[in-house]
Amino acid sequence: MTSSWNIAGTVLLLWAGTVVAMPRLAAVTVADFTGSGGAPAQIELSTTCPPSFELVGQQCKLVNLYQQYDSLQSKGVGGTKTALPAARDGFSPQQIDLGRYLFFDPLLSANKQQACASCHQPDKGFTDGKAVSTGAFGQQGKRSAPTLWNVGFLQKLFWDGRSPSLEQQAAGPLFAPDEMANTPEQLLHDLNSNPQYQRLFAQAFASTGPVELPQVVTALAAFQSSLISLNSRYDHYAHGFHQALNETEIKGMNVFRSFVARCAECHTPPLFTNQQIAVIGTPEPEGRPFDAGAGSTAETAKLRGGFKVPTLRNVALTAPYMHSGRFASLEEAAEFYSKGRGHAVPKGENLLLHWHIWEPKLSAEENQQIAAFLHSLTDQSLTPQLPAQLPSGLALPAEVRPAAQASVSTIKNISQAAALATNGEHEQ
Repeated sequence: MTSSWNIAGTVLLLWAGTVVAMPRLAAVTVADFTGSGGAPAQIELSTTCPPSFELVGQQCKLVNLYQQYDSLQSKGVGGTKTALPAARDGFSPQQIDLGRYLFFDPLLSANKQQACASCHQPDKGFTDGKAVSTGAFGQQGKRSAPTLWNVGFLQKLFWDGRSPSLEQQAAGPLFAPDEMANTPEQLLHDLNSNPQYQRLFAQAFASTGPVELPQVVTALAAFQSSLISLNSRYDHYAHGFHQALNETEIKGMNVFRSFVARCAECHTPPLFTNQQIAVIGTPEPEGRPFDAGAGSTAETAKLRGGFKVPTLRNVALTAPYMHSGRFASLEEAAEFYSKGRGHAVPKGENLLLHWHIWEPKLSAEENQQIAAFLHSLTDQSLTPQLPAQLPSGLALPAEVRPAAQASVSTIKNISQAAALATNGEHEQ
């Protein structure tokens, strides 16, 4: 239920139990949101698969060189020519493209300014560059936004690994009060009130009825599964072109794979995660309470302080690091592991630290070499294209727009949100 009041030239909006004050703006026209002087042009969904996918029947199937290799077994620690885990694929081109529009559309949030892409920005490795993310109404979250690159390979989602599927994960941020703060009723009302989205959902799912929540999360899952990053300089090296890495990066890779540092035992190539929960004793930022992570109940007490081992793909773009953004640089993160087992565990906490965490006592030079190697995992060659316009008519969220256009985008979205609330178009 959304309501609005005009008090001394200010619009007060009530969304999901939260009151937000916005200045009453001048009369708003559709041109303010689309830049076209009228309704958005009709959008057509793509009938071709994203790069690295092949259309088989009506399904997009992933194709990559790692499919030529065997399992992860008997290849040494962090061996190069090893297989990837099974990928989540099989969505149609239309479902993937619809998910792309939804991912970037602020219509999905309560304040109509924040999109999934606000916390998962393509130019920041699909993170947001913050220690912890900010919600639609300015609330500070509990953890950092994880990268979405190669998320279609993951078996556990969220830092605490609580979600087993992309669809389940997609529903979480949409309705979390400290994230996008929407409600299922409001979201479906907005989508079903939009002729563009009605038509696009019918096209993507061959349906004639109203938009339903399972279709929304399926489309978001389809798009996220298409975010593939497997063409870095490291990958060129792994496939046989050894000139792809310089001397320092190769030294860093050897330290990374060594039985001294043991990085590759958890961050196992080629995905650079073993997909497990690990208790490593990462310190919280100053002033923040201890985060129990995956061990928040009596049944999961042995995992207290445990978090999912994140992929290191595009890690050079996703600072700050750890679940709480505790470390600002790759060198700082590498140094943490060199300071000794359990050195940062808070007093009073008796954590069952992962057996790989010990005391490698790496030198500053070796930590720098590891950091140099991790830069070779950067690959954004398959970054999806930003939508030229959105089915909602809203502007892209400011966070993903060029700097010169960001403030204009925010004003447009605030203006439309205020106009919709004032006119009662969102009342239920």
